[in-house]
Amino acid sequence: MRRLLLGLFLMTVISQAWCALHSSGRWMVDDQNRVVFLHGVNVVWKSAPYVAPNAMNGFSSADADWLKAHGFNAVRLGVLFAGVMPQQGQINQSYLNQVDRIVQLLAARGIYTQLDFHQDLYNEKFKGEGFPSWAVYDYGLPSFFNPGFPAGYLTWNVETVYHNFWYNTDNIWMYYQQALIAVAQKWANQPYLAGYDVINEPAPGYEYVSCFLAHGCQDFDQILENFENTMQAGIRQVDTRHIIWFEPNILFDFGIPSYLNGSAGAANVGLSWHDYCLTQPIANALGFPAPAPCQDSESDAIHHALSTSASLNAAVYMSEFGSSDDLSDITRVTQLADENLISWNYWAYKSFNDPTGSGQTESMFNNDQNLASVKSAKLAILERTYPQATAGIPQTLSFDPSSGIFLYSFIAQIAQGPTVIYVPASHYPNGYNVTVHGATVSSAPGASYLTLQNTAIGALVQVQITPR
Repeated sequence: MRRLLLGLFLMTVISQAWCALHSSGRWMVDDQNRVVFLHGVNVVWKSAPYVAPNAMNGFSSADADWLKAHGFNAVRLGVLFAGVMPQQGQINQSYLNQVDRIVQLLAARGIYTQLDFHQDLYNEKFKGEGFPSWAVYDYGLPSFFNPGFPAGYLTWNVETVYHNFWYNTDNIWMYYQQALIAVAQKWANQPYLAGYDVINEPAPGYEYVSCFLAHGCQDFDQILENFENTMQAGIRQVDTRHIIWFEPNILFDFGIPSYLNGSAGAANVGLSWHDYCLTQPIANALGFPAPAPCQDSESDAIHHALSTSASLNAAVYMSEFGSSDDLSDITRVTQLADENLISWNYWAYKSFNDPTGSGQTESMFNNDQNLASVKSAKLAILERTYPQATAGIPQTLSFDPSSGIFLYSFIAQIAQGPTVIYVPASHYPNGYNVTVHGATVSSAPGASYLTLQNTAIGALVQVQITPR
């Protein structure tokens, strides 16, 4: 019996190690020493009880199956401070168990989960979500103008609560850290965990407008980095293994640079950031495509992300983009991500009655309760041929959804597993042809997951996939 129990324990340890991710410079790397690319979606339920229900309009096993069937290998899952600690100093274990239902659905299918401490506009009082009501420090003054997201960021009340949070009023950082520690304790040994995103889109507070005009928030970013380092220290008390994701301030989303610089010398961290066009919501409301300046700001955000990740020695993860039915914009951003070798999560899987979102246009579906109502043109862009795991260092990547032509190159290195490329049948109705230099194909012809074995360490491997 003792030998059996020991064997089961070792199998558990091995299986968990087999699918853990850590950062190595700008890359996410698995325990087989392969660089991992994540393509996924956001699943964030922003209203109480702050977790998607087991229902068709929420997230069920059918949804996890759908993601797996379409080659998505990641979910950024909302875990809200208001759900974790609804009463000051008291952890709601029931809430964590409800979140765990989704985490386990995903892990069972080999889909990575990034646990996202999500917030927008702080609290329901400001037509937002994220922080519990006990953590609202606005001096109790009424809100005479409450436009909600996103204009509400410029109102006095909203700027005040963010200001008081960043200046640690009533030691609120301690409680926020306690909530993160509880989350890390819950999932420290969780297979297929992509790590912890410590706060979504941190807003500067009173400095908001001046940061935008000054093309950066140098003073605020120093406070933000101090906060994120403090949260990191808490998580590391219980989990030394998984990636901790820092986010730049919210203006970074629109091409404003970050001044996070990694002064603490943190290890195993990542930069979780977003790429949106500031004028895109206006264009969408008027029924027009995103304007040309979006190309500049979206490209700027990617270049700033690469620069900031180098300063932090952090992995790079574009954890939000899209949030619309603007196919030209989705095409442009996914192409930029490929060109710059960047993982991503589309916002959002479903609309989830999002109080700060763009309605059904942000969803993958015309009807969130019917997976057959998927927006096929949007899916055709997002369901891409891409390398999920690479036994080497990526060099170049491109995929054209209209032609199905996929090109990839990497420098082969020692790894304990093969290179794995997802090849969606939807882009190759008659099958596909593969041309490879520097590696050999080890998968069956026409397989959904093309696998490659390196032939020489240090060699340049080149892969081309074309439709038959």
